[in-house]
Amino acid sequence: MGRKLVTVVKGLDPVASDLAAMVRELKTQCGAGGTVDGDLVLVQGDHRDVVAGYLEARGYPVRRG
Repeated sequence: MGRKLVTVVKGLDPVASDLAAMVRELKTQCGAGGTVDGDLVLVQGDHRDVVAGYLEARGYPVRRG
């Protein structure tokens, strides 16, 4: 069994950002599953470009790592 990839978004303020709405939109855009775990947004698969574009379009600073 191979490793499963997950795209992780961290460093967002869970109070100021509606993480539940964010993960819903990202799941739709990426065509993948996802969840919120504390202050992390997790999207199943390697969707770095889509997630980075989504965040940048909404004014969030993006640092890929």
